Amino acid sequence: MHLRRLSLLATFLLLIPVLPATAQSTALVGGTVHPVSGPEIKDGVVLLQDDTIAAVGPREEVSIPSDARRIDASGQVVTPGLMDASTATGLVEVSAVGSTRDNALDTDDAIRAAFRVTDGINPHSVVIPVTRLGGVTTVASTPSGGAVAGQGAVIDLHGETVDEMLVRDRAALYAAFTPGAAEATGEARGGLAMRLREAFEDAQFYAEHQDDYQRGATRDLSLSRLDLEALASTLDGERPLVVRAARASDIDAALRIAEEFDLDLRIEGGEEAWKRADRLAAANVPVIVKALNNLPTDFDRLGTRFDNAARLDSAGVPVAISSFDTHNARTLRLEAGNAVRYGLARDAALRAVTLAPAEALGVADTHGSLAPGKTANVVVWSDDPFEPLTSVEHVFIGGTEMPDDSRQKRLLRRYDERGDWPPAYDDGS
Repeated sequence: MHLRRLSLLATFLLLIPVLPATAQSTALVGGTVHPVSGPEIKDGVVLLQDDTIAAVGPREEVSIPSDARRIDASGQVVTPGLMDASTATGLVEVSAVGSTRDNALDTDDAIRAAFRVTDGINPHSVVIPVTRLGGVTTVASTPSGGAVAGQGAVIDLHGETVDEMLVRDRAALYAAFTPGAAEATGEARGGLAMRLREAFEDAQFYAEHQDDYQRGATRDLSLSRLDLEALASTLDGERPLVVRAARASDIDAALRIAEEFDLDLRIEGGEEAWKRADRLAAANVPVIVKALNNLPTDFDRLGTRFDNAARLDSAGVPVAISSFDTHNARTLRLEAGNAVRYGLARDAALRAVTLAPAEALGVADTHGSLAPGKTANVVVWSDDPFEPLTSVEHVFIGGTEMPDDSRQKRLLRRYDERGDWPPAYDDGS
C-alpha cells in the first residue's frame, strides 16, 4: 500500500506544469554609458536580464523591475566588455614550457588549414581571471606556425567547458607573411605567397570536383582533404582570411591574393599598414594593430609608428586594436589609451577594442556594443577606462558577475603576512 501511494504521488507530481525559473535582472544605474553603437548616455541605465542586455537608455526611459538587483554606477563609466582580437588565451599557459602550448601543430607542414584551436582551449587557464580583471571579456584565441596556421576561435572568458565559452568556432583562417613563417617553412617571402596561392587553387579545384576526388579520378592535390575543406570554406566566404603581415609590400601581396580569389581579408599586425591606408580603405579591409609599436625591431617594421591606428582610421580603414599578448592581454585598454595619445579619437579607440574586432571576426550580432538582445558582457569602470589609474568595479560576462580574484591576488594574500605593506619609510632619525 505504501509503495502504491508513492507511485500515485509521483504520477501527480509529473502532472504539475514546470514553470520557468524567475529571470535574474541586474540594473546598472546612474553611470555614463558608452553603448559604442550609439551616442554617450549621461545618467544612464543598462538592464541585464539573464544572459542578455534587456534595455539601454537614460534613467527616466528605462523601466527597472522591482525585484532587480541595482548597482549604483553614479560617477562611473559603463562600456561593453573589451575584446582582444589576437591572443593565445586558453592555449598557452607557460610560454617556456612546450607541453603547455597548444596553439600550434608540431609539424613542418607549411599549410595547416584544418587545425582548429577549439579542442585545445583550457577553460581553467590561470590566464583567464587576470585578463577579466582588466575589463577584457572576449578574446580571439588564434593558432600560429606555417604559411597557414589553422582556424581560430572567439571565446568569452567565463565557463566550465569550452562549449560554454565558445562564441564562434572556426571564426577565421590564419595565414602569415612574416620572417618567422618564412624561416619555419624554409620558404622565401615570395614562396609563402606562392604556397598560399597554390593552396587556394587546389581548394577551388577540390570544391568543383568533389565527386571525382572521392573516386580518385582527379589530379594529385598538394593538401589533405581536411585542409582542402577548410580552405574551400574560406573561399565560400564562411570565414575571413586573416593574414599576419607587417611590411607594406607583404600587405600588397595579401591584397592581390584576396582580390584573385574574392576572399574576405583582414590584416593583422600591419605595422606599415599606414603606407597602404588608401588601398586598404578602398578594399574595406580591417586592420588589427598594436598601438604601442614604434621601434623598428626588424627589417619588416622599419616604418613602424605610434600613430598607425590614427592614420588608418583617418583614411577610413576599419581599425581594431589588440595587445597581441596572452599573459598581458589585460593591458588592452592601455593600448587603446596610447592610440588616443597619438591621435585616435576616443570614440574610435573604444570601438577598436569592442565593436570593431567583433565585426572583423563575425560576432557583432551578439558582441561588441551595448544594445538590447546582445550578450550581457558589460564592464563598470571607476573612471575613464583608458587612464592607467582607473579600476574595474564590476565585470559581467553573459549576465554573470565575475569574481574580483585571480591567481596573482591569491599569491599576494598567501605571502603578504607582514602587516602593513609597503612599510613606512624610515629616514633613520
